Amino acid sequence: MMNRIKELRKERGYTQIKIQMLTGIDQSDYSKIESGKRHLTFEQCRKLAIALNTSMDYLAGLTDEKDPYKRNNF
Repeated sequence: MMNRIKELRKERGYTQIKIQMLTGIDQSDYSKIESGKRHLTFEQCRKLAIALNTSMDYLAGLTDEKDPYKRNNF
């Protein structure tokens, strides 16, 4: 899972600081998530999926489809 997050971040051209700005996840916490030293909460996973334009299922390794599902505007 962590490799997918890092891969997508780099594909999108985002720095860890940019992820912090997009998600509100502290950069040091995000760094630990990418390195596998910390687990994502449900809310962090949701925010990352939105910021990285993918699905939570992709981040969790449940699908290999990177494209997000159609989202409702909540």
